[in-house]
Amino acid sequence: MLTTLAVRGYRSLRDVVLPLGALTVVTGANGTGKSNLYRALHLLAATAREGAPAALAREGGLPSALWAGPEQGGGTQGTRRRRPVRVELGVAGEETGYALALGLPQPTGLPTPFERDPEVKEETVWAGPTARPAAVLTQRRGPHVRTRSGGGWSTLTTGARPHESMLDVVADPNRSPELVTLREQLRSWRLYDHLRTDPAAPARAPRPGSRTSALADDGADLAAALASVQDMGDHRMLAATLEDAFPGSRLEVTAAEGVFEVLLHQPGLLRPLRAAELSDGTLRFLMVTAALLTPRPPQLVVLNEPEQSMHASLLPALARMAVRACRHAQVVIVTHSVALANELATAASDGDTGAAGEGVVTVELTKEAGETVVRGQDGPLDRPAWRWP
Repeated sequence: MLTTLAVRGYRSLRDVVLPLGALTVVTGANGTGKSNLYRALHLLAATAREGAPAALAREGGLPSALWAGPEQGGGTQGTRRRRPVRVELGVAGEETGYALALGLPQPTGLPTPFERDPEVKEETVWAGPTARPAAVLTQRRGPHVRTRSGGGWSTLTTGARPHESMLDVVADPNRSPELVTLREQLRSWRLYDHLRTDPAAPARAPRPGSRTSALADDGADLAAALASVQDMGDHRMLAATLEDAFPGSRLEVTAAEGVFEVLLHQPGLLRPLRAAELSDGTLRFLMVTAALLTPRPPQLVVLNEPEQSMHASLLPALARMAVRACRHAQVVIVTHSVALANELATAASDGDTGAAGEGVVTVELTKEAGETVVRGQDGPLDRPAWRWP
């Protein structure tokens, strides 16, 4: 299980270290940095997919993503920078940890269309929750990647390109199994921020589908994802969740010549409602259900404001489902809804399996002098144990 997330130098996150639990709820007012925290998690996941530099380039390049305030924060001015200009991301668990540093490209004097692309400066993988020197397993500095071998170090490559992660370049099950494991874990992360419920949303129309182990980022394959839960996953939990949210209703997924469609039977109606007829809140609840009850749970599921468009009456069922989903995957929920945060805490304290017993880790973000800070972390001893490599 992941226990710590650390971000330094990214947008409003000058230096943030967060605890992670089986269920982590990140709250705060608008503009306090919740979306930046979600984006930081997205960049970490992108490291093992398309590459963090490519994902960061789509945000306008490194210059637009850097912390814009003074290095030491606190509104101080005129301080001399002591560290390189970088975005640093890190995550650690009980068994392993990973940190990534992205920096400005080195000038070559030659014209290039990629002058705004950030470069991977450093990467480190270590054993255990803390990046102690003796715990480092694999390390990348510039183009050089080395791994601990026996009583010393062996070189994996001296030619890692600036825009590539070592997770793609040298992940070898024989020479660096920890990189293979880490890469697959990061690739399994599922982050949902753009679940579409507008009238033209793909999920509202019948669509070709096949077995799917993870809902698409925009929810387009909702019908196939729900059918996969019914066929390969916990269909009883799916039925119980929908009964909890919509008493007396029944979900049906039809498949005609490979084209899937969602139908919702509701009490008092003579025919089922098609996805095109469902309210935004109902459709979003079905999407979040498909994301959390996936038949192949990822290491981490991150939901950014899942309560959008939902009536307050759906929040208790949403909270209970999220808590139960923690049986199989870690869940991070980013929300500004105090009501949802309270429902999540209640669901966990009621002993509804999943995160029960461990409770919900609630993190409230605030802003001071333009900098995102965690409420209650008044000093270094209030933060989770973390050490940058």
